[in-house]
Amino acid sequence: MDSSEGAARGGFTCELCDLSSPYTFHGQKPPNTRGIVLLEECYGMQDPFSPEKEKFLVLGSKCCVCNKTVCAGTECSLFYTKRFCLPCVREHLDQFPEQIQTELAKKKSAQKT
Repeated sequence: MDSSEGAARGGFTCELCDLSSPYTFHGQKPPNTRGIVLLEECYGMQDPFSPEKEKFLVLGSKCCVCNKTVCAGTECSLFYTKRFCLPCVREHLDQFPEQIQTELAKKKSAQKT
């Protein structure tokens, strides 16, 4: 077994909410997994709540528009074919499908109440 397996490769910090965590992999292929290829280059870590080595958590990725590092939390980003930070989604909302526009409008009105 590689002694660096599961060791932190660096620190991930969301530029919107300041969520910080060490990450153990960056890319589309999490370590210790078979046949899993993620749809984005993301930062991730081995799931600290699971003893199984193939379990992992995606922390976040880079926004494909502005290149900010953002977490996968729904308050900070949206994945629709690629990762978008919410400020970029709002700025280009008319370019997203109607369903996404509707969901974001619902979320926005729920936050106001």
